[in-house]
Amino acid sequence: MRGATHAKWAACAAAVALAATACGGGGGGGDGSGVVSSSWGDPQNPLEPANTNEVQGGKVLDMLFRGLKRYDPKTGEAKDMVAESIETKDSQTYTVKVKDGWKFSNGEAVTSKSFVDAWNYGAHLKNNQKGAYFFGYIEGYDKVHPEKGDASADTLSGLKVVDARTFTVKLSQKFSTWPETLGYPAFAPLPKAFFDDRAAWLAKPVGNGPYSIKSYQKGSRMELRKWDGYSGDDKAENGGVDLRVYTDNNSAYNDLMAGNLDLVDDVPAAQLRNVKNDLGDRYINTPAGIIQTLSFAFYDSKWNKPGMEKVRKGLSMAINREQITETIFQKTRTPAKDWTSPVLGKDGGYSGSLCGDACDYDAEQAKKLVEEGGGIPGGTLKISYNADTGSHKEWVDAVCNSINKALGNNKSCVGNSIGTFADFRSKASQQKLDGAWRAGWQMDYPLIQNFLQPVYYTDAPSNDGKYSSEEFDKLVNEANAETDTGKAVSTFQDAEKVLAKDMAAIPLWYQNGSAGYSDRVSDVALNQFSVPVYAEIKVN
Repeated sequence: MRGATHAKWAACAAAVALAATACGGGGGGGDGSGVVSSSWGDPQNPLEPANTNEVQGGKVLDMLFRGLKRYDPKTGEAKDMVAESIETKDSQTYTVKVKDGWKFSNGEAVTSKSFVDAWNYGAHLKNNQKGAYFFGYIEGYDKVHPEKGDASADTLSGLKVVDARTFTVKLSQKFSTWPETLGYPAFAPLPKAFFDDRAAWLAKPVGNGPYSIKSYQKGSRMELRKWDGYSGDDKAENGGVDLRVYTDNNSAYNDLMAGNLDLVDDVPAAQLRNVKNDLGDRYINTPAGIIQTLSFAFYDSKWNKPGMEKVRKGLSMAINREQITETIFQKTRTPAKDWTSPVLGKDGGYSGSLCGDACDYDAEQAKKLVEEGGGIPGGTLKISYNADTGSHKEWVDAVCNSINKALGNNKSCVGNSIGTFADFRSKASQQKLDGAWRAGWQMDYPLIQNFLQPVYYTDAPSNDGKYSSEEFDKLVNEANAETDTGKAVSTFQDAEKVLAKDMAAIPLWYQNGSAGYSDRVSDVALNQFSVPVYAEIKVN
């Protein structure tokens, strides 16, 4: 099964610059009529559901659209939203029934065709949608979006409209938890107005969510207002949201402290030591579905030969995660114990024991394992990272210092700075990095499958290190075909045990979402994707 090519890498998401020049001025309350003002960054891509794969655009889509499913902001559970039912007898062919009465904010009805047309558009090669791969599970994707050459079909053969409220989906293989993926924004419906005049729609997108767009000035702000005709039961508790563009999150934080902004949803690292004193219980620090890891060059025979699993395990045990997360990250990271995230919960597949002692700091055992495995190739581990965003140098240096101290050699590990994120990602995706590099994953949907298959399955597009294991792939396929959710999760964990045996990547830490807000608003919370639940915010 095709994995996800992920532009929303955790490190990238964490590094999105959200602040500097406050735009629009004025007080914290936007237009003064129950409107919340929040820091923001311009979306990377146009706000088409299948073309938005980064955090800033995702914030807007979460206010503008509702899909078949929606992830509960507190539990992460995928609950029916526009779907009345999603049924299957074989975990491969699904019948979807759309609820009656849902509308887009321009008055159009939301029908089965709204979904089928949107998904066909998102999947087709000619439309160049960043999230096209999410439709890769549907039969016929290889015809509308071939890896090479032109498309040989206009629509996905696995999608069929039955009537105004019913459509069927046939997948290319069994995937029992496929319905749980449908809360992801790429699967949102689109109105006929999108296809009639795409340019006009892109200038002012129309959705079926609790908000509609009033105005958007790129580089300045987007004004969203509560839509009174919204059909869902999660109606906005405020009059609207003004998203203000910043290019330096310290400036956003200063505006918050000055009373000129209601919400900052990424507290800058420089303020972490002060934020509790500044904001008290108006500071949020909560787990998110993000893990950061060290990936390795399995395409390099030096790192893929027998014994290297001991070296990688030894290097993992040489990293003092507790110390680094406390001193560098001020406890906004939690030492990793597996390859997923605690937000999944026990029933969802998270385990605090799968990594075992490999994720515990033990200098003596670390040195022993590295020596038994034949030593670090070339004598020095080079950890690559981008230098343009985030505080990567600080933590990479800390990781290397920990490794060097544990192994008793100050040349065992060095950081390798690469100028820009674009250059760094280009080298990683083209297998041009040596040794190890910083990596991470922000979940698309809260399933254990999403943390494993897109990153470690053989030739998955986000498997930059080219790790490959027949045993892992076999277990993933079995888990996807399992109709019992509990058994599927258990089988995915068996696959994760293969990652632990091979130390396919070194789990470092889980990333928390952070936010601060003014005393003018209440009921502020972050969902499991570290995005504010805007509709629940109340203006005091």
